Amino acid sequence: MTILFHGARKLDARGEVDDFWMLVDGDTIAATGSGRELPPSTERVDVGGHWLVPGFLDLHCHGGGSHSYDDGPEEIVGALATHRAHGTTRSVLSLVANPIAQLRESLGVIADLAASDPLVLGSHLEGPFLASGRRGAHNPDFLIDPTPYVVEELLGASRGTLRQLTIAPELSGALEAIDVLVENGVTVAIGHSEMTFELAQETFDRGARLLTHAFNAMPGIHHRAPGPVVAAFEDDRVIIELILDGEHVHPDVAAMAFNSAPGRIALITDAMAAAGSSDGDYRLGSLNVTVRDGLAVLSGTSTIAGSTLTQDVALRCAIERSGVSPADAVEALTLTPARALGLEHRHGYLAPGYVADAVSLDHEWRVDGVWADGQPVG
Repeated sequence: MTILFHGARKLDARGEVDDFWMLVDGDTIAATGSGRELPPSTERVDVGGHWLVPGFLDLHCHGGGSHSYDDGPEEIVGALATHRAHGTTRSVLSLVANPIAQLRESLGVIADLAASDPLVLGSHLEGPFLASGRRGAHNPDFLIDPTPYVVEELLGASRGTLRQLTIAPELSGALEAIDVLVENGVTVAIGHSEMTFELAQETFDRGARLLTHAFNAMPGIHHRAPGPVVAAFEDDRVIIELILDGEHVHPDVAAMAFNSAPGRIALITDAMAAAGSSDGDYRLGSLNVTVRDGLAVLSGTSTIAGSTLTQDVALRCAIERSGVSPADAVEALTLTPARALGLEHRHGYLAPGYVADAVSLDHEWRVDGVWADGQPVG
């Protein structure tokens, strides 16, 4: 069966094309073009002059729709449905710090799900290898140093589906752990850390390729101590996660990041269960979270506990509040996160040979259609 999308305004990292059409064969884009001469197809989808962009890829998300990725398979499926309705067609499922036995179990659940659902790319361990003083919304009781035994234990439990791991590089054994993780094909992110500019540079030379939610849970930019963000800005090998909800990072600071690291900003949600849901009381791992006016904080504190963001909202914030060009904003949701995982050969463009993931957006950048592997989502 073939499906022809037509009457679209295509927008991806290669730019904009009006009167765009795209022929999908199975789960892959077979051909693209523009104009009124259309190839034959089994079905047609009239995009009606709206934007057509690649499906979004979220490197870092903990849940949504009142569901958490730390819980069982049914909860994970519910959270995924929420984010897919907002344009996120491919997801890396993030886990907060928990006891090692619980992390092993969660990694196994995600491995099973990834085997049956190609839209689940694997797991991200945001804990337990974090600095206590920069732990954010992670339970300090479950933070540990990365010993070789524990690292191997977690790799084994994931059965090859551990995509990303966040580590504080100043911890005892962290640099050796980075070597092991890189050798096993895991994308290493540095964050939740007191690291210096120089230590960040050393980790990048050892193979770390991500900065976890830049500016948050790490030293800021100081005129005599540039810190990890500047180290990431200066290194073309490094992709920089950004939570662009207007709360975690000021929109003008986000604009600076886009200007300082063109093509290397990945817009993530870092969303917890309240994303796509309502204000109220929630859990993030073992900790209580209160959400008021869409802002999630650890209950009784002012510590931000993830976000309630969806990637379509991040897109609008980038364009409307940070002044990022639409093409650069879309790239930060599609091609750049795909590059972080080594998937840029199949994800991130509306072009022949790429997966048939697409999002239709109206003229106010709001989602009005989502397709993954050529099939409608939701």
